[in-house]
Amino acid sequence: MSERVTFLSAGISQELDSRLAKLGITEPTAVQEKVIPVIAEGNHVIFQSETGTGKTFAYLLPLVQKLEDSAKSENSASKDIKLVIIAPTYELASQIKAMTQSITDLKTELCIGGAPISRQIELLKKKPAIVIGNPARIMELIHLKKIKTNGIQAIVYDEADRMTVQELRDDTTGLLKLMPANVQFIACSATITDRTKKIFASAMPCETSENAIKSVFLPPEDILRKKITHWAIFAERRQKIDVLRQFLNAEKPAKALIFTARSDQVDNIVAKLQYKKISCTGFYSKTDKKKRKAAIDQFRSGKCPVLVTTDLASRGLNITGISHVIQMDLPSNDDFFVHRSGRTARAGKTGINVVIGDEFELQKFAALEKRLKITVYPKEIYEGKIWDPQELDSMESGETAGI
Repeated sequence: MSERVTFLSAGISQELDSRLAKLGITEPTAVQEKVIPVIAEGNHVIFQSETGTGKTFAYLLPLVQKLEDSAKSENSASKDIKLVIIAPTYELASQIKAMTQSITDLKTELCIGGAPISRQIELLKKKPAIVIGNPARIMELIHLKKIKTNGIQAIVYDEADRMTVQELRDDTTGLLKLMPANVQFIACSATITDRTKKIFASAMPCETSENAIKSVFLPPEDILRKKITHWAIFAERRQKIDVLRQFLNAEKPAKALIFTARSDQVDNIVAKLQYKKISCTGFYSKTDKKKRKAAIDQFRSGKCPVLVTTDLASRGLNITGISHVIQMDLPSNDDFFVHRSGRTARAGKTGINVVIGDEFELQKFAALEKRLKITVYPKEIYEGKIWDPQELDSMESGETAGI
């Protein structure tokens, strides 16, 4: 019988273990068990694990422990920034900050684009040990000499594959090149490619081969197939929002996250649902950050059970209790479908992923079903309930027979 793995046996201190216990976290996940010791040893690491498996704490715990141990030593007079964490969106950066503050009193600040830089410069005067942001804003603050790089011990790229897409790649690699030669590099995502690893290896501040970056790839837990049930509902394009309304009234989800690829549709969907007395909120990239935060807080707390958004929220957004993901269209990239779906069935729970599509989109969904080896169940809405088509057929046959 294998010995039970604990955070203590993974190398985490009793103090941090106690803080985690207060959060209801008592055992490491598979990715935490594998990654924590590797990061604690000071290695460059790039790791992959499915959505909802605990990647953020996998890197936060060993890095926070190292910083806290250093702060206790007599040689810790330096007030330089020690840890930089990079995320592609404001929502993910804010979430990482909240998770960091849940386990440590180390000063942590957000430096993200789209917010006033003057305010962030003021926050940096408080001498945070940890800064979380996006690469363009962090680079800007470095060039303005508001962030000193010589004290940075580690840099983490969360959602690393997203950080290497064409529009973000130059900022991502440019920032890494500005780091001190001895910085520890860490990157993670649910989907890591060889291309991603090559891009990071070529941008390291000192010459580093790909082999010098340790890879930890967790075998898939098959969350997409084993924990998520996939439904397909047909709707003509102009009737989609009405079908969505019918679905929400029929299913009454505890928390439903609705995705649309078009940002101009978010407000439209929200307005039409609210008109029909369905409590919902929404946000997209151009939504004011205060409104975005308010929307997420309302959804997270359960005050508003329906949140409408774009793929801005498909990565990294960790909100407990999302029972349904509803996709009003299919993304062009399979990875986005996986990330969207992965907002439900987190932390060992199950969930339902629904695609509301027209004939063309459901054909695409059928092809996606084969590629991802998932099972898609067609559903219909009739008299305020969700039905399997064969159930309706048998009902109609019975009614016909009784004529």
